[in-house]
Amino acid sequence: MANLRISTLCLFFLLSASTLGSCLGDGVFIVAHKKVSLNKLRSGMERVSVTIDIYNRGSETAYDVSLTDDSWPHHIFDIAKGNFSKSWESLDAGSAVSHSFDLVSQVKGIFNGESAIIKFRVPTKAALQVAFSNPMLPLDILADRPAEKKIDLAKRLLTKYGSLVTMISVVVTFVYLVATPSKSGGAKSGKKRR
Repeated sequence: MANLRISTLCLFFLLSASTLGSCLGDGVFIVAHKKVSLNKLRSGMERVSVTIDIYNRGSETAYDVSLTDDSWPHHIFDIAKGNFSKSWESLDAGSAVSHSFDLVSQVKGIFNGESAIIKFRVPTKAALQVAFSNPMLPLDILADRPAEKKIDLAKRLLTKYGSLVTMISVVVTFVYLVATPSKSGGAKSGKKRR
């Protein structure tokens, strides 16, 4: 009875793995990654840089690929460079495309953005396919960030690079001691010869 259960489970896992492999291996598989960074420009303004990378991890080409990221309210953000949408004629299997735009905001507060929407066509299906980018973390626009103290910076650098600096110092000291002739050793050897 136990052998029957084990063989049934093994057969189930083999069939599941082959089905999953055929689903992921065939067709178009779109992965989109949305990155957002904040940069204070001057008092009362902050630049929001948005980059969306789109990858086709499938085995077929995606056609009529369009990206739309219009979740940025116009009363909070002004576009500084680029635009909210972009389209490509095709996206080959295993390739990637990227789109960037910059926004400027003068409104202080926390903003929760949405995922970007990617629409594309697959040769085997007539309907448009839809994919979404990752959701972004909340943005704290024009937040009062305390200036980093020098001691905190030194602690952070020491924890990050302390072991490397110690190891390099030990190696340099060892090389110096081996390569530099000893004065006291030379004087002793001279006395023994007499």
